[in-house]
Amino acid sequence: MNIKNNLKNILNSIPNHVTLVAVSKTKPVPEIMQAYDAGHRVFGENKVQDMVEKYEEMPKDIEWHMIGHLQRNKVKYMASFVSLIHGVDNFKLLKEINKQAEKHNRVIDCLFQIKIAEEDSKFGMSAEEASNILSSEAFSELKNIKITGLMGMATFTDDTTQIKQEFSTLKKAFENLQPLECFNFKPKTISMGMSGDYKLAIDSGSTMIRVGSSIFGSRNYTN
Repeated sequence: MNIKNNLKNILNSIPNHVTLVAVSKTKPVPEIMQAYDAGHRVFGENKVQDMVEKYEEMPKDIEWHMIGHLQRNKVKYMASFVSLIHGVDNFKLLKEINKQAEKHNRVIDCLFQIKIAEEDSKFGMSAEEASNILSSEAFSELKNIKITGLMGMATFTDDTTQIKQEFSTLKKAFENLQPLECFNFKPKTISMGMSGDYKLAIDSGSTMIRVGSSIFGSRNYTN
């Protein structure tokens, strides 16, 4: 498994304006360090505890992205260092992130997770709910968060027509919400696309992809 080569191949295959989040979930520090030593600095974890442990052990110039479903009671553990939270799917969570960010005198960047897949297992809010939050007075009072864009996950299917359709739904939602830009809503990121569909996602307007197994190999979930 040549992590350095895998990383290089993916970076060479994507445009410069697209950010690659190397999804390091379930992977041990020595393997993640191979990607770090190859020059990569943006890593994504889906469990707060794992991210905290890796943050403590690894170099401090890493940008840690929380890409999994986030529970409100876990925010406090990573509020001092997390760079971007991808999966904000309700206002209560956003308020909690704001509260914990304030304690650390930080502004934490977040993405609204929009539900674009038909699968019930996927989290997310509707574009309309996102619009209602952004237009609300309660949102304008949050000084320690900044919504920098949207995130979405396509249905796990081989049907590329369906995947494209779902990605274009997210792109459309992003464009419709852009006019609501304000001090804590600066839309620039469309986070969509993973190992199996990131090329489709980029063609559909993605500016951030989350790739794990194509870099680190298949996951071991027995740990």
